[in-house]
Amino acid sequence: MKIASLAAALAFLAGAAGFPAARAQAAASPSGSDAPLLVIADQDASGPGGSDMASLLVLLQSPRVRVLGITVVSGDSWRDEEVQHALRLLETIGRTDIKVYPGAAFPLVRTQEWTKLNSDLNGKVTWMGAWRETRHTAWDEVPPLDEGAPVTRAADEDAAHFMVRMVHQYPHQVTIYGAGPLTNIALAQRLDPHFAELAKELIIMGGSLSPKTEAHEWYNLPRHEFNFWFDPEAADIVLNAPWHNVMVTSVDVSIQTRLAGVIKAIRGSQAPAARYLVQYSRSNGLSDYAWDELAAAAWLDPAIILKQRDAYMDVNLTRGPAYGNTLTWSDYDKPLLHHDLVHVQTEVDAGRLERDLISLFSAPTPGAHDARPLPPPPPAAAPSTPPPPAAQP
Repeated sequence: MKIASLAAALAFLAGAAGFPAARAQAAASPSGSDAPLLVIADQDASGPGGSDMASLLVLLQSPRVRVLGITVVSGDSWRDEEVQHALRLLETIGRTDIKVYPGAAFPLVRTQEWTKLNSDLNGKVTWMGAWRETRHTAWDEVPPLDEGAPVTRAADEDAAHFMVRMVHQYPHQVTIYGAGPLTNIALAQRLDPHFAELAKELIIMGGSLSPKTEAHEWYNLPRHEFNFWFDPEAADIVLNAPWHNVMVTSVDVSIQTRLAGVIKAIRGSQAPAARYLVQYSRSNGLSDYAWDELAAAAWLDPAIILKQRDAYMDVNLTRGPAYGNTLTWSDYDKPLLHHDLVHVQTEVDAGRLERDLISLFSAPTPGAHDARPLPPPPPAAAPSTPPPPAAQP
């Protein structure tokens, strides 16, 4: 895959011609409850299995949703590998009619070198995604995939241009679902300042207010959240764009959920989505919380969310210990700079979420055709032979 570097992409975007007034001439929104929900899924598609892939399946498994495309951004892993995981997921469930659009390989400003130095000076970050020390592949290197390499290819169009094209084609109908770093969405907004206002709404998994947890990642850093942290400048651009509605799934609400019951319930299902998630479910606890899945499921079923808080939200761009942290204000203390209210989810009906996920993952995939099965799982390791008992003295 040959994708221009971010620097080249920015130069290209700066010189891009403005879009014509097609937004005023586009077809009106379809009426009636039978109209499908149009969504672009922007995701750091680390895989196989895990929250990133499960959230895509929430959208793909719903008969009410039409996924216009999957746009991929570096975050939990590097973009090029994530693209391959997304393609292979679509093959597995028989939805190769949906295209995958490669997006940004790097954050707008933050670099790995600076991030490491800042970590040494100001304290370590628990989860660094593509920059984690245990990862030894280059950004443009795709290692062998556990689920096997895809045979389909990514789209030639880049993520930002695809997003802009879709909101012009379907004005005020397309939900932008952002569950990774917000680089692609920020580039789309910079490419076309009408992008946010032409979208229907923005759904994001990001931000942290005051999560009740002793987990190391937030115990001393309650305003830290990976997606905002990985590309703070992108998050700032997106949060200050003129969206009609912004719904935020925060760390606070995600850590109220558990996924072990979902995996247990779908273990006997023969549905491709369920078999994929069970085969690649992680047993080390990293995927026990519903992160991106919650954002997607709550969009489909708002009753999952019991409480939310309206706040003015931004991201700290000061280069220091708090770089990338979530900022929020209320009416009485907000800054003079303009910020729009966002709706931050704070309490979840975990039982309802679990029931919704089980139902979605256990069902046949709508519109499936020519599914390409997964390779068989590796055989379980044979139990080790215990050593002979010690001789009696």
